[in-house]
Amino acid sequence: MENIKNALINLQCELVAERNKVNLQNISWIQYDILHLLSEEERLLPSQISTILGISRTKLSKSLKDLKRLGYLEQKPNVQDGRELITMLTVDGKAILTNIEVGHEELYKIASSVFSEEELALFSELSMKFSKALKDERLKEHE
Repeated sequence: MENIKNALINLQCELVAERNKVNLQNISWIQYDILHLLSEEERLLPSQISTILGISRTKLSKSLKDLKRLGYLEQKPNVQDGRELITMLTVDGKAILTNIEVGHEELYKIASSVFSEEELALFSELSMKFSKALKDERLKEHE
């Protein structure tokens, strides 16, 4: 049990260090998470972003404001309910993610050099399963 705890802590620390290394624009972790989420979901309401990422509306509001100021995202009124704002990436927002993604390729190269094809497939499957469980647990708290 202690081994898995240490493995998870070490992996988290290493991934954070790698994330910092590729974040040349120096955006915050929350800002990166928002941009990455919007790259997957395309259009979301702030309430959805807050719930999915597990961050307070106050922190989210500040991050959205900063990201709009930087030109990485835009918000438009929801057609169904004008009080709600649809949040989406701009061209510059997509570009910053593309630049960061180039840095993430290094992670793939390292993983490919230390794992066999079978281990890569298993690592991918288990990582996705664990990530989904973490996300599902966080979303369950907001039901």
